[in-house]
Amino acid sequence: MSGLTTVIVVLVVIVLLVLALSARVVQQYQRGVLFRLGRVVGVREPGLTFIVPLIDVLNRVPLRIVTMPIQSQGIITRDNVSIDVSAVAYYKVLDPVKSVIAIENVAAAIDQIAQTTLRKVVGQHSLDETLAETDQINISIRKILDVQTEDWGVVVTLVELKDIQLPDSMKRAMARQAEAEREKRAKIIAAEGESLAADALGAASDIMMAHPIALQLRNLQSLVEIGVDKNTTVVFPAPLMSTIEQLNGFLARERASQPIIPSQEVTR
Repeated sequence: MSGLTTVIVVLVVIVLLVLALSARVVQQYQRGVLFRLGRVVGVREPGLTFIVPLIDVLNRVPLRIVTMPIQSQGIITRDNVSIDVSAVAYYKVLDPVKSVIAIENVAAAIDQIAQTTLRKVVGQHSLDETLAETDQINISIRKILDVQTEDWGVVVTLVELKDIQLPDSMKRAMARQAEAEREKRAKIIAAEGESLAADALGAASDIMMAHPIALQLRNLQSLVEIGVDKNTTVVFPAPLMSTIEQLNGFLARERASQPIIPSQEVTR
């Protein structure tokens, strides 16, 4: 009786050991690629799955989006300017079987092809294009990577240029260029203002020629503005002096035109 109990206990232990060796858990964000004697026999979905110990091998492949930084690359642009460009790429696995069979290490392969593609695409653009057309460069890099990674069961979802380092001499040259551009715009704006002011002064002079008294009113307004400073200087504009002379002449003519009345002697 004791021998039968021992056999049962041994069988139970063996069964539990086999179950422990054959049980596998696939996470929700994973897929399991099952190899049996070296051949792919299927893909296991998330959850608890069982394999044949010593015969089956289960490779878990994550399907989440992977963030991969692309280290800074020394690149010479089309106009022979040396710059350092770094970027970041996002990719995910669509076909877990291809990602295991077609290539040994997906992450390392994408990292290397992304570096070479970054140097190739940026090198085809000038410095100004690289700084102004980053969106177009990102799209070009992503399309090239998609063509390369399609056979690996991987899709590149996004590529973004992260940092562009310029030489110090180029930074100073760009600063001088920006300063000269702003000075040009300031001179153009000042010239346009002078042109508008000249047009306005021309129109005002035409009005004052038609109405001479308007010039006198403007002179009086100038005297009022000068008097605000509480100084002892008195300014007489030349037109005002000529007006006074004309007024004196007018009064003289008026006196001369009046008839002379002879005085009568009063007799006492």
